[in-house]
Amino acid sequence: MRYGIGFKLGVLFAAFGILASGLTGYYSYSSSRAMLLAASERDLLTATQVLGRNMLVSLGAIGKDARLLAALPRAAKISQFSKSASIEEDTKVLATIFNAMLETHPEYFQIRLISADMNGLELVRVDRDGKSLTRVMAGDLQEKGHHPYVFETLRLKHGDIRLSKIEINHEEGAHSGLNKPTLRVATPVIADNGRVLGLIVINVDLNGLFGLLKADLPSAYNLYLSNEAGDFLIHPDATRTFGFEQGRRILVQDDFEPVAEVVQGKRESIVMNIEAARMQQDRLVAAFVRLPLGDTAEKRAVIIGLSQPLEHVVREATRLGWYTIQIVLVFSGLALILAALVSRVVTRPMNAMVQAIRSFSKERVISPMPTGRKDEIGVLARSFHDMQKEMVEYLTELKDSRNILEHIARHDPLTGLPNRTLFYDRMQQAIIQARRDKTRLALMFIDLDQFKQINDTLGHHTGDLLLKAVADRMQQCVRESDTVGRLGGDEFVVLLHFIEGQQDALLVAEKIRQAVNQPFDLDGHALVASVSIGVAIYPEHGRDEMQLSVNADRAMYLAKGNGRNRVHPYQN
Repeated sequence: MRYGIGFKLGVLFAAFGILASGLTGYYSYSSSRAMLLAASERDLLTATQVLGRNMLVSLGAIGKDARLLAALPRAAKISQFSKSASIEEDTKVLATIFNAMLETHPEYFQIRLISADMNGLELVRVDRDGKSLTRVMAGDLQEKGHHPYVFETLRLKHGDIRLSKIEINHEEGAHSGLNKPTLRVATPVIADNGRVLGLIVINVDLNGLFGLLKADLPSAYNLYLSNEAGDFLIHPDATRTFGFEQGRRILVQDDFEPVAEVVQGKRESIVMNIEAARMQQDRLVAAFVRLPLGDTAEKRAVIIGLSQPLEHVVREATRLGWYTIQIVLVFSGLALILAALVSRVVTRPMNAMVQAIRSFSKERVISPMPTGRKDEIGVLARSFHDMQKEMVEYLTELKDSRNILEHIARHDPLTGLPNRTLFYDRMQQAIIQARRDKTRLALMFIDLDQFKQINDTLGHHTGDLLLKAVADRMQQCVRESDTVGRLGGDEFVVLLHFIEGQQDALLVAEKIRQAVNQPFDLDGHALVASVSIGVAIYPEHGRDEMQLSVNADRAMYLAKGNGRNRVHPYQN
């Protein structure tokens, strides 16, 4: 039996149609999958880098907190006259400051002032104990001079910060911090004559710190942290952390072999697809970044990583694959009946879709497709179009997550004001500009009077409403070019740019004081509040941010000491 040319051409066109639709579907699936995977790897690495940068920013902020506490005159006084009964009131005040800082920072386990003498005796110590805070009294204070974080910190210069190794806290009587992963941030307390009197130590809850940093990441992300040798410090499976504490080594490079180059310092970052059979999971997409930790001379570092299941990344591509299979089967049946028609009808729109996919793969631009067709080509086009829209939405969500992380790291969540990190960054830039332009600026330290009494009497909700209302009134009293920030608790700061002299700053400070003195109506409570304001001028009262901050703080304490509800300039 002989077959005519029409039959042969029909078979040829049918075979070509089946092959073309199959290859197009496979190319669409594989290229979409590869594009999703590449985008996921880039975004995962970016999220890891942002998380690492936020970690360093947070550690920098903790270091600034330690410097701020070490710069308090009471810290030096207590360290210098620790055996005198006359410092009991100063000790109570410093403990109250420690208590306020612990309330502001839930990621802190403990804050201590330790003497350089008496075998490193603790002078003032406040611990987190569950949901409450506990001041350890004199009879239970311990000698810590034999610990490296004490004697090594006492060798540092003024303003230097020492970060300890990340380890399990085995110090007795540590309350909530006992047997928990911790990082100690310490700085020396130095007298005016340069003598080292003691040190400030802040114990950081490692899990709490990373819980805050990871809060706005997608839930599918898993977090890893190791020391410079690769020992897991944070892992989704808590039993795999701190293995060296139990006489065994559980290393990140054993689970993720390519990370060995990061551990060895040959690479700063890596992103990979790995088979995670050891962890009884499917394939993962993971990114790891090496970050320096503490003194670079000690070559200490941490490796931070994020991972997510590969199936989560390519879920849409898998669904598209099933759509493609169905469409290929339909095309196969149609090709056997109307091969010639299919060759003309299908080729043109399929080429358009392939071009659109290539354009999207290279430039992430959604090109027009024949989505209005009522046949299988239209189903395929709409599937491609929906897939592209979902991928764009997915990438947009990742970008929004990064922006949220950036905002949280630099703004106070209650008032929306710049937090300590952002405010001091702006102050540093303002001092650089003022030094270059030979102009003046003013720094105000503002503290709400009797705020603790308001919290205790009316509750924290009313206290929060008062803080937000005070922040709004302060912003109304300054120019748009000036900066109002919140350091924490009831402490605010104001930075005034380009002032003529001290009198200008005092006028603005008085305006703020009078604005706050006006009655507040907060959730049915009529309140009258007041503030104590300390003012320091650059360059007369300090030529750098630390000196200017210390002097503004001293002026604020003079305002409080002279009766509160007043403005007090710094006096040499």
